[in-house]
Amino acid sequence: MNTFLIVGNTADNPFVDDIAHHIAQQEDYSDLISLKSFLNTEFCPRFLVDERNFDDIGNQLQGKTVLIVSTTLTHYTRDELAMRNFLIIRAAKDNGAQRVILLEPDLFYSAQDRGPRNEHGLTGFKRDLEDYKKFDGQPFSARIYADLLKQSGVDDVFTVHNHSCSVQSVFMDRLSGRFHNAVPADLYAHYIFDSDVIDENKLVICAPDRGARPFAEVTRKAFPFAGIPLITIDKERLSEQEINVRVAQDSEIGLKDLSGKDVVVFDDMVRTGHTIVECCRLLRKGNPRRIVFFVTHFYSSREGRIYLNDPVIDEIVTTDTIPGILNRDVQGRLRHKLVVLKIERWIAAYILGFLFPQAEPLKPPLYTEDMSSKNPRWKGRMGPLLSNQDWVPPHV
Repeated sequence: MNTFLIVGNTADNPFVDDIAHHIAQQEDYSDLISLKSFLNTEFCPRFLVDERNFDDIGNQLQGKTVLIVSTTLTHYTRDELAMRNFLIIRAAKDNGAQRVILLEPDLFYSAQDRGPRNEHGLTGFKRDLEDYKKFDGQPFSARIYADLLKQSGVDDVFTVHNHSCSVQSVFMDRLSGRFHNAVPADLYAHYIFDSDVIDENKLVICAPDRGARPFAEVTRKAFPFAGIPLITIDKERLSEQEINVRVAQDSEIGLKDLSGKDVVVFDDMVRTGHTIVECCRLLRKGNPRRIVFFVTHFYSSREGRIYLNDPVIDEIVTTDTIPGILNRDVQGRLRHKLVVLKIERWIAAYILGFLFPQAEPLKPPLYTEDMSSKNPRWKGRMGPLLSNQDWVPPHV
């Protein structure tokens, strides 16, 4: 472990500090790397070395593994953060690092997962002319990002809940299989089972579209009991702002089976919230007792906060893969029904289990719950809702 260094691509990032703490790095990452910019605004990272040692110049990281943690921050664009990643990776390699790993919980450019030509993206559906036309004139950005990371010298990329089969295929190809996608099915199942967010005896799982169905099914298998029904929704996009939703023909259950139930809707990301609200409006026709939306990556925007404040959704549970969501001002009016699961320890456990399988695994709790006092469930609650001390995430 003394050959394992954890750094961030920006200064004073609490997410990076937490990852380093859970992996037991003693040094502050700001003491390991200087993140400076020249007067002409060009970024120049520098791993801090002994200035008096003139031996092995350019090899001060020999034999070391460097983990670079990259998350979105409000004062840097993703383009800026991506360029900083390339240069820090290159700095590590140019100074002898044996292995360089990028941890990017919300992988950049993942939404741009296909392009205008046949060879631009592996999709789980047959693309028609309209789908190709949507990308006409654009780059296949996910592939560019993978190419540039590889060219910079990265060896592995770790991310959280990337559901795009096209992105996964590209990164697996470019990195020769060293792309690792930590899926939080076990984390969500544990939170649902160990909290009072719903009544597990009334639980129904919903996949809001076919793309979300595999994750919904994996999460169902992570529960400590069987027999949980799954309702699947089909959506048809009529225009940029208009969609049609209906229960899929091959769904296990229908709307009539939702009466009095607690429905948990799973998805990987939300931006405007329009699609998920339409899905929940449909579910409401079945007269469920409660609808809770679980989403891993929460992009907070004014439009999204307005849509998701719709009373058809009783509560929203997300993670801090985009750390700004912990800010109450960013949550806005949604703070009365928004819960954020801080998952840095869960991610650290995943990484340690992969890189050091013989090491003793981190002990629970592997996440903590951040809830505003505006949330009705906050009253009388103290600390994380974790009682099962034997629970650990699978290392896959």
